Amino acid sequence: MTAPAAPTPRDAVAHLTPELWEQANRLLIRKALAEFTHERLFVPAPLPGGDGEPAGRFAVTSDDGGTEYRFAARKLSLDHWQVDAESITRHRDGGRLPLDALAFITEFRGSLGIGEQILPVYLEEISSTLASTAFKLSGPSISADRLARSDFQEIEAGMTEGHPCFVANNGRLGFDIAEYRAYAPEAGAPVRLIWLAAHRGCATFTTSADLSYDKLLLSELSAPTLRRFSSVMSEQDLDMDEYFLIPVHPWQWWNKLSVTFAAEVAQRNLVCLGHGDDEHLAQQSIRTFFNASHPGKHYVKTALSVLNMGFLRGLSAEYMKATPAINDWLAGLIAEDEVLRDSGLSILRECAAVGYHAAPYEAAAPKGSPYLKMLAALWRESPVPRLAPGERLATMASLLHVDREGGSFATSLIERSGLDAATWLRRYLDTYLTPLLHCFYEYELVFMPHGENVILVLDEDGVPKRSIFKDIAEEIAVMNPDTPLPAEVERIRAEVPEEMKILSLFTDVFDCFLRFLNGTLADRGTLDEDTFWSTVADCVRDYQKSAPHLADRFKRYDLFADSFPLSCLNRLQLRNNQQMVDLQDPAGALQLIGELDNPLARFTP
Repeated sequence: MTAPAAPTPRDAVAHLTPELWEQANRLLIRKALAEFTHERLFVPAPLPGGDGEPAGRFAVTSDDGGTEYRFAARKLSLDHWQVDAESITRHRDGGRLPLDALAFITEFRGSLGIGEQILPVYLEEISSTLASTAFKLSGPSISADRLARSDFQEIEAGMTEGHPCFVANNGRLGFDIAEYRAYAPEAGAPVRLIWLAAHRGCATFTTSADLSYDKLLLSELSAPTLRRFSSVMSEQDLDMDEYFLIPVHPWQWWNKLSVTFAAEVAQRNLVCLGHGDDEHLAQQSIRTFFNASHPGKHYVKTALSVLNMGFLRGLSAEYMKATPAINDWLAGLIAEDEVLRDSGLSILRECAAVGYHAAPYEAAAPKGSPYLKMLAALWRESPVPRLAPGERLATMASLLHVDREGGSFATSLIERSGLDAATWLRRYLDTYLTPLLHCFYEYELVFMPHGENVILVLDEDGVPKRSIFKDIAEEIAVMNPDTPLPAEVERIRAEVPEEMKILSLFTDVFDCFLRFLNGTLADRGTLDEDTFWSTVADCVRDYQKSAPHLADRFKRYDLFADSFPLSCLNRLQLRNNQQMVDLQDPAGALQLIGELDNPLARFTP
C-alpha cells in the first residue's frame, strides 16, 4: 500500500462540480428536514393531494415566511421521517429555486435557535460536510451487495453518511483539502504515524495488568525501527530510557505540536523521531487508526485538535492515566458474568495509554481545555486475531448504509444469509441488545453503543454471531452509587437522576440506532414496522424472563412504558458546536423536548 501523490491545486477540488454539489445539497437538506423535524425544530404542514400530487407531501416555511420547501415523506415509529430526497423542491415568490444547504440553514436560523457566534462556524461545518459528500459521490459506486461481501476495512471506508442523527457530521474543521484527502477515512489513504519521545518527567504511561511498556513497544515497533529511533536520540546525546514513545497524528504534529509545544521541543522534553514504518488506515472516528501493515497489531488512537461534530477531538492526558484500569475492570466483569459470556460480548481493551503534561498549559488552562488534550495516545486491541475461520468483521454503522442506487447493506446481508428478515434481526439483537440490557439492569452500567462504537462479527453467510464493543474508557458509566469500583476506576461513576437512567437505552439504542434501522428496512420492504418492533420486544421479554431476580428493576426502568423523553442531539450542537456536553456531567446538558411514543408499549408483557 503506497501513499497517493499529492494532488495539484485544481485536482484537489475536482469533486466540487455543479452536479455533485447539487446532489450533496439535496442529500443534506433531506437529512435536515428529517432530523430537525424529529427534534421538533420544524413542524411540517401537510399538503393537500390532487393535481397529480401524491398523498404524504409536506411543506416547511422559512423564518421570513417567504421560502417554502415541499417534500414527500413517510412518518414511522419514534417520529422518524423517511424523506424522499428526490421529492424536495424549494419555492419563493411563485418561482422554483435550486437547493442550497447553506441558504437553508440561514433561512431557518431563528427556528433552529442558532446564535450569531455559532452560525458562521456551523455553516462552515455544513460546507465541509457537503464537500465530503461530494468527494464520496465522485468516487466509484460500490453497491451494497458488493460491500456485503467485502472485508472489514473496505466496509469501514465505504461508509458514506457518518452519524445518523447529526446533520453537520463531517465538519473536520482544521483539515485543509490536501489533509482531508490524506486523513479522512473515506479517502482510504495509508497514513504513517509520527513518533515522539516524551521525557518521563513530563509524561505518564499506564498499561493493563498483563502488559508492560517494553512489551508493548516490542509488539508495535520492529527492531529496525527501534534502532532508527534510538539513533536519533543518541545523536542528540539523549537517553532513550528516560523517555516514553508517543505516536501522534501527522496533522497534529505539523499544525499543533511543532508550534504550540515549541518550548517543549526546544528544551528536548519532546523529541521528534520521525515516521513509523507501518501504514495505518483512519477509522470512522477519524483519530483512530487500524494497522494495515499488520492487522493483528493494536489500533492507535491519537489526539487530533480538529472540530468535528460538537467537539475538538483531542485526548486528555489526565484521562489517559486510568484508561487501562477501566478496561481491565470491564473485561473482568464480562469474563465473570455468565449472561455476557453466553451472548458472545467482548470488548477491545484500551490496554495502554500515554499522556504528555505541558507545565505552562497545565498551569494556565482550565479543566477540560483543548490545550490539555493536545498530546496523548492509547493503544486498543485489534479484533482480527479473535476471528475463527469463516468469520469476518463489519462496523455496526454499516447496517444503516445505503448505496447510491438505494440498496441497503443490511438488506443485502439478510438476503445473503438465507434467513427471513425477522430471524436475522433477532440474531443481531441477541448479540447487540441483550448484553446492553443485562449491563443496564444487572449493574446500571451503560455504554455509548452507536454504530461506530460496535463491531459485528459475522459468519460466512452474513449472520451476526457476536458483538465487540469499543471506545470504553471515555464512553461507559456506572450509575449505581453502590456498585463497588476500584479506586482508579471510580472516574466512570456518574450521578444521573433516577428518571433519566433509562434514557441510556431509549435514546442511545432505540432513538439513535434502531429508529434508523427500522426506517431503512421498512422503506425497502425488507421488514415491516410491526414485525421489527415486535422482534425487539421479544428480545427484551426473553431477557427479562431469564432474569427474574431483576423484576423490580424491570418495573422501575420500564422499557414498555407508553412514552419516553425525546433527547435532541442536533439541538446540543446548534447551541454549542465547540463542546456539546460536559463529559463530567453528560446528563446535565441534555436537551429534552417532549415525549416520543414508545413502539414497544403495545407489546407489553
